[in-house]
Amino acid sequence: MRSEFQSLRNAILMDYRGLKVVDVTELRRGVRRLSSRYVVVKNTLAIKAAADTDVAKVSSHFGGPTALAYNSHDAVPLVKYLLEFAKTNPNLVFKAALVDGKAVAADQLDAISKLPGRPELLGKLIYLLKAPISNLAGLLKTPVRNLAYGLKQIPKE
Repeated sequence: MRSEFQSLRNAILMDYRGLKVVDVTELRRGVRRLSSRYVVVKNTLAIKAAADTDVAKVSSHFGGPTALAYNSHDAVPLVKYLLEFAKTNPNLVFKAALVDGKAVAADQLDAISKLPGRPELLGKLIYLLKAPISNLAGLLKTPVRNLAYGLKQIPKE
């Protein structure tokens, strides 16, 4: 567990009391589809494994029944899925989260779920980087195009 804690950047701590086995199975499958993991942790072992890692920032929330959904790539899709799952299963209670290595309160997860994911942000960045070059190319083509239109207007003899 310690090696996994060292490599992860995103983790959501939850209290799963009251969830039925069918619901937990569905939750595990959904988390797995997002290339993430869902584990139920023993709090004392999790606290020891979290020492000297980013997970230590939320280790004060390891108390009572604790489940951990985590990944090391993009937190937004995972948070969106968990919040959607919690709407139909109110027994799933969020304790805290670690997003890109920073501790986040459970009540801020809704705001994080409204953010665009990493692919969307990269797409917007590429568009913003490409736009000035495209505009410059269009601007440079304009005088040549106007000259061609002007020459076309001259009558042939």
